[in-house]
Amino acid sequence: MRARSRSLLLVGSLAAIAVLGLAGCSAEPTPESTPGGAATTEPTDGQSTPPTAEPTVEPGTPITIDCKTLLAPQDIYDFNPNVSTDPGFVPAEGSLAAAAVADNGIACGYLHQTSNELMNFSLSQPSPEQLTLALNAAAASSTPVPTYGTPPAVSGFFDPASGEIQVFTPKYWLTATSTMFGEPGDAEPLVRAAISHLPE
Repeated sequence: MRARSRSLLLVGSLAAIAVLGLAGCSAEPTPESTPGGAATTEPTDGQSTPPTAEPTVEPGTPITIDCKTLLAPQDIYDFNPNVSTDPGFVPAEGSLAAAAVADNGIACGYLHQTSNELMNFSLSQPSPEQLTLALNAAAASSTPVPTYGTPPAVSGFFDPASGEIQVFTPKYWLTATSTMFGEPGDAEPLVRAAISHLPE
């Protein structure tokens, strides 16, 4: 009987020690909850990346001559007496002429009075970086034309599929487009005349 009492006393003591031991333990702290039940944490450095600014394109230098100076009426007449200025000319969206106008350049339209074929010339003075990009693009997509001039003073290109001409000098980007240009030589008199009229 005495032994049984000691056993009960020992068991009770161990139980008390176990309760005291558990009372001394604590769980890891949990983040504070918002009313919606979602846990919130403090923001840390580097969690958000500031937006990067789009690169700016330097605008071209405004062209100071007009269409009658770029190609004189006599230049047009010598090319074809049936071709004259097109009063309703508007550069087509996405065309080289439209790009020239958007970059402070000029675009000039002409019309064949018999066939109604159109012809346009444009001139711009892009920034050096944009001029180099345009030159590289023309070289990659068109055929070089040495008769327009000698590089680097003049670099000429022709695309027979579109009748599109691009001519580059160290400062200027001259373009011309027409179905009348079946080969590079068709536009050569006009191209040479326009180059001779470029501003210094």
